[in-house]
Amino acid sequence: MTTTTLALGAALGAGLRRALEHDRKVVIMGEDVGRLGGVFRVTDTLQKDFGDNRVIDTPLAESGIVGTAFGMALRGYRPVCEIQFDGFVYPAFDQIVSQVAKIHYRTAGKVTAPLTIRIPYGGGIGAVEHHSESPEAYFAHTAGLRVVSPSNPADAYTMIQQAVALDDPVIFLEPKRRYWDRAEVDLDAEPDLPLDRARVTRAGTDVTVVTFGSMVATALQAAQIAETEGHSVEVIDLRSVSPVDFDTVEASVRRTGRLVVVQEAPVFCGIGAEIAARLSERCFYQLEAPVLRVGGFDIPYPPAKLESHHLPDPDRILDAVDRSLAA
Repeated sequence: MTTTTLALGAALGAGLRRALEHDRKVVIMGEDVGRLGGVFRVTDTLQKDFGDNRVIDTPLAESGIVGTAFGMALRGYRPVCEIQFDGFVYPAFDQIVSQVAKIHYRTAGKVTAPLTIRIPYGGGIGAVEHHSESPEAYFAHTAGLRVVSPSNPADAYTMIQQAVALDDPVIFLEPKRRYWDRAEVDLDAEPDLPLDRARVTRAGTDVTVVTFGSMVATALQAAQIAETEGHSVEVIDLRSVSPVDFDTVEASVRRTGRLVVVQEAPVFCGIGAEIAARLSERCFYQLEAPVLRVGGFDIPYPPAKLESHHLPDPDRILDAVDRSLAA
């Protein structure tokens, strides 16, 4: 094994490097991904090592980036687009939901779109307007797209390679507040789970907490605090929000009898709502309390000075856990 300690952002870069080495049809493109190495330096040194015909600096035009990448995908390439910030993806929204997501179905399975769209998303870094949004529900609602989000460096390293290798279009959401979280990564590792499989990151017996992306670390903090109060919390990292691994969540809820769903996005019409509805159907007779949701408030993302009040924290998760256990 070749293990090293990497931040999540660096692990993504290492995974992209391995994808570039493995398949000459892999191409990275986006604003400042080449000479600058990306706003968060995820693609640092890749243009230097692979050339500007494979790591391509594009104009500031998200619709053009995705549209060009889509055409390349139809011609046999495996493009990886970087959208600089979550709030900048909307100019490309029509390309993604009207063209990229539908080509496989429209052609009765004859044409694929092996396209990965990387989006740094979420808050917690004190950014300005349009730099801290959580758009996962828009894309998860669109049939034909896979939507995934790693929560730690090891998963980031393998999941980006899995996404690039798929023939399906993948929205790859990168929790920007976790870019600098560090952990050991095995650079020789093969994926230990399919891309759409959830992971039980902490075993527990009293209540299940399901989340993804940046909120996994927050949920684990809450679980540690709950343990000091005599409560055993199981934490599940979904990893994929479309499709969702409902079987893993169901197995956990059947054991614990309680479920709290956590997301950074506003609660209304979010991923948590779908999980709450599905698990209420599938575990109706096992649930000992209503399924509870924790998320951002139903407001446009607030100014940076107020974001700590908007984002779910361990206290808000623990409040939901306490309410579930008291039901």
